[in-house]
Amino acid sequence: MTPAASSRPRTSSAGYLSIGQVLARLTPEFPDLSASKLRYLEVQGIVEPLRTESGYRKFAPADMERLRTALTLQRDHDFRLWRIREYLDEQEVGGAGPAAPPASIVTAPRRYRRDELLQAAGASEALLNDAVSAGLITAADSFDDRALSVLRALVALEAHAIQPRHIRGLRQAAEREVALVESALAPLLRRTDGASRARAAELAPELVRRLEEVRAAVVHAGLDRLGT
Repeated sequence: MTPAASSRPRTSSAGYLSIGQVLARLTPEFPDLSASKLRYLEVQGIVEPLRTESGYRKFAPADMERLRTALTLQRDHDFRLWRIREYLDEQEVGGAGPAAPPASIVTAPRRYRRDELLQAAGASEALLNDAVSAGLITAADSFDDRALSVLRALVALEAHAIQPRHIRGLRQAAEREVALVESALAPLLRRTDGASRARAAELAPELVRRLEEVRAAVVHAGLDRLGT
């Protein structure tokens, strides 16, 4: 979660709601909402529920407002989660709290033709081709905002002589992490009962987050050795 979101006070569970209570309040308005989706929204930085000593999630009134706004934007406008998160955090920084966004930012997900993608990212044809060859961007007739974000990052790296081929291993490492998580969850995934599947859905993002923490620690340790 972004600094803006994580700065909310989390000192007491008084007045907080459990996952079951959140679902009871929101599912009449959002029938597709589930415990797994709530956990996914947490991983995506939409909410940051308090954790009790037993590990149970507790949602504050502010979390409820963020959830209602996020779910409304998803349902009514097909809004991307990263844009929802940015909007909610901007509202908190400004002290306004979650609210219906202005019409100017409620737009359909953007798709970019190849030429539009290159122009928006300030990238060359060669760089995009190299990114596709390295498996960092999927070849397609049109591209989404995620592809644009990756290509912009590659443009910045190219300025320091870091080419897509140099970071091909990032994709391979990500695939290994996915395989590792899948292996760890295999005992749950082999079961057919809903409770086991729900538990696997809950654990997957937790495992990914822990792997990201380890990766970040290793990278920072390396930077420390460089004296940066």
